[in-house]
Amino acid sequence: MSTAVRAYVAFGANLGEPLTAFAQAHAALDALPATQVAGCSSCYRTAPVGVGDDQPDYINAVIAIDTALPPQDLLAALLAIEHAGGRTRDYHRAPRTMDLDLLLYGDACIDMPGLIVPHPRMHLRAFVLHPLLELAPELTIPGIGPAHALLPAMADQAITRL
Repeated sequence: MSTAVRAYVAFGANLGEPLTAFAQAHAALDALPATQVAGCSSCYRTAPVGVGDDQPDYINAVIAIDTALPPQDLLAALLAIEHAGGRTRDYHRAPRTMDLDLLLYGDACIDMPGLIVPHPRMHLRAFVLHPLLELAPELTIPGIGPAHALLPAMADQAITRL
């Protein structure tokens, strides 16, 4: 894939069997046309963010892919993988069997309806930054700065590596 771009996809799930869903997401990403999984982080257990205490904990991870798919096509593929994994969108921040977010697409800054890259809240979430930094310790988030410099501000967000 000579025109491949390194992209990072966040995985999260707190319904069903999250570890099985993670394996399914990994395999589905690797099976996308012009795409290959380049690595994946460990899985992490985290409390739900911004939804109260009435949801189960999440299992989160990040998957690095090399892809020649345009960002809009990649986003459509992520939504299709979620749907195949049983994802429903009953309400904002509802519990889910699988959530896949496009965090980064190379160094691109994208702002269009339905797609903002870098992900607009990734720099505020320990459950994204810890697994992302496991894969890419020197990563710089376009328009934000070095990812590792953001972690001290998240010290109050509980996260456990599995």
